[in-house]
Amino acid sequence: MNSFYIEGRGGVGLEVRLKPEDAKHAAQVLRMQRDEEFYAIDEGGSRFLAELREVSKEGCTALLREALSDNEAELRVTVYQGLPKADKLELVVQKLTELGAARLVPVKMERCVVKLNDKDAQKKQERLQKIAREASKQCKRGGCLEVAAPQSWKQLREQMAAHDLVLVPWEDAQGFGLKAAREAFPEAKDIGIVIGPEGGMSENEVRALEELGAKQITLGPRILRTETAAIAAATMAMLLWGDIG
Repeated sequence: MNSFYIEGRGGVGLEVRLKPEDAKHAAQVLRMQRDEEFYAIDEGGSRFLAELREVSKEGCTALLREALSDNEAELRVTVYQGLPKADKLELVVQKLTELGAARLVPVKMERCVVKLNDKDAQKKQERLQKIAREASKQCKRGGCLEVAAPQSWKQLREQMAAHDLVLVPWEDAQGFGLKAAREAFPEAKDIGIVIGPEGGMSENEVRALEELGAKQITLGPRILRTETAAIAAATMAMLLWGDIG
């Protein structure tokens, strides 16, 4: 069953309008008809079972028939991703959305090859946020991954205190993995995960985060690509502290 975003906040029995882009997709691409059912997501992230009422070039309306359960994770995961090359960040956005992560923050680190000016950074953010919204619809998620604008190393450091726990997967880490972190910090509800770019994080960067209370961890005996590390670390966090498994 398809998922579409609606305008405003919803409620059972209300007749609502689909967002213009979703209305166009439903009417002109999928050629959906009156009374067809779909999942509606309102601007607050609430989900409903809905059925189409009016389908036209001018837009689509729908009746919200039933409220659906909230499927947002209780664990809040924020991934700070060193800016990677090519389209790797798009893959990370898609998978973090499916996993239930709350936020992705691209970060300019020492070994990042990618350089973005303000104009390019804004376009990149807008594109990634759109990808996150589409991924949310596909996985039937009520909420949506928030994609922040690319940030500096200084800005990343300023955000560390906001989390119950900050984890730094690093290729030189030994003896302390996600299972050990779960045993040491079982009550964590807000976790930050800092991932280096293709060249990894520098020792100075890792030590600077440790001085702020972050915990260096290993993801296993094999070296993971940056995009794999982000997805694997978020998956394991959701398994150990969250609602996966």
